Amino acid sequence: MISEFIIQNAPALLIAVPLLGAFLSPLIGRISRDVRALWVLAIITLTTLLGLLVAYLVYTGGTLIYVFGAAAPTLSIPMDSGGIPIRIILTLDALSALMVIMTVTVGFSVILYSLSSDSRRSGLEAYYTLFLLLIASVLGMFTTGDLFNFFVFLEISSLAAAGLVAYKVEKGKAVEAGLKFLMVSAIGGVFFLLATGILYGQYNALNIAMLASMIQWTPLDKLALVLIIVALAAKCGSVPMHYWTPDAYSMAPAAVTAMLVVVSQASLYGLFRFCFTLYGLTLTYAVIGWTLITLGVLSMVVGVTMAIPQKDIKRLMAYHSISQTGYMLLGVGVGLAVLGDQALLSSYGFTAIEGGIFHIFNNALYKGLLFLTAGAVILRIGTSDMNRMGGLGHNMKWTMILFIIGALAIAGIPPFNGFASKFLIYESVFAFNPILSIIAMVVSILTLASFVKVFHSVFMGPRLPEYADVKEAPASLLIGMAILSGLVIITGLFPEFFVQHLIAPAAHALADQSGYLAAVLGGA
Repeated sequence: MISEFIIQNAPALLIAVPLLGAFLSPLIGRISRDVRALWVLAIITLTTLLGLLVAYLVYTGGTLIYVFGAAAPTLSIPMDSGGIPIRIILTLDALSALMVIMTVTVGFSVILYSLSSDSRRSGLEAYYTLFLLLIASVLGMFTTGDLFNFFVFLEISSLAAAGLVAYKVEKGKAVEAGLKFLMVSAIGGVFFLLATGILYGQYNALNIAMLASMIQWTPLDKLALVLIIVALAAKCGSVPMHYWTPDAYSMAPAAVTAMLVVVSQASLYGLFRFCFTLYGLTLTYAVIGWTLITLGVLSMVVGVTMAIPQKDIKRLMAYHSISQTGYMLLGVGVGLAVLGDQALLSSYGFTAIEGGIFHIFNNALYKGLLFLTAGAVILRIGTSDMNRMGGLGHNMKWTMILFIIGALAIAGIPPFNGFASKFLIYESVFAFNPILSIIAMVVSILTLASFVKVFHSVFMGPRLPEYADVKEAPASLLIGMAILSGLVIITGLFPEFFVQHLIAPAAHALADQSGYLAAVLGGA
């Protein structure tokens, strides 16, 4: 009975468990730090298991619908019956399931890392409350089937992330970064809420599938799409709305920064979801597709060129996060640009979408790993300035090896996972426009050069006298990093398996608007 209840209500529990953990964390923390640590670890472990369970149910049984307050957790309303779904609905297809896997995997790793790296800080009750709240909100963004509830989860993630960015204070610099992030998030939230109001005012519905079945590409619909694109592109750190990213990523604790990568990609998921699923066949493919492509190319080029001269290791990695977002926008943008041409879609359009989605998944792994290795170094020597580092490979061998794995992955070097997703993007984008593919390859070369500089500055050379007694990172930090590095290696060694069983279903779910509508509304 218990197992049946869990399986039947897994989508709701996936959000409810981290929410419960967040609100009870301050009370549990009053007992002792160790009890709070065990509580947080238990919550993230349970959330991870629920996430994997939900993903299994989706990949084996198709799109999963959960309706709050209904007699049964499924919904079936024929589209021609005039019925309108008014309850809160969770809708999980293969794309949502993939994003859930990504979130719980990174979430588990960074919580395990954080339990040691941040154990001596004060205010941990608020820290873990915000951290679990952030995870719950991101999972909500991936699973909701309602436009307004996506906005609610988006705002919760913004508030939680802003608090975590400002957590270290750092003489006001972290607070400034948190306020900058909150300002961009607030403006983006207003834009998204305005778009939601425009669509609701026209169609008297908030359910994504219901709106998609009625949307007519009116001038107001176009305005709503522009507002959505601007809001979510700003939230994911795309150029030219990227200016919050270097400050927020560099000032947040390392574990928070790794999770901020997932938060940014949740906004990217929303951008793709609404372009394909909400607007689908009604939008002008070439215009919107080239909009995403342009944002992608700008993000790649600006991100990597701004990263090269950086002296702060986390700030350098932050600019590379902007650059990597560009690959995702480029891949999915090419797929969207040819969505109306079935021949081109079959030829290379789906491959481009698969490459973009695969890169979202891979980027969360290797960027999370890189930020965690940077955090381990900063924890041991107390500075993020690469000019004051050197020779740390003598004392921190395992951290150095894990950094090398992440660096080779982000540069697209085989056999690591960054190569697998970038190759799909190169191949498909070259068929669409060779110049764009060449730009993407050049950016990868510059990325490799940048991380060679980081490796030499941090780990190579003679051991500096002031770091003679530096110790290796604590075991829990290494375990958290090892989980991500293991996944980086596995997905790189067996890309065909992941593409066939996880990525391709996610790409087809994104492009198949009619399948999404049929699953939610119960008819054609």
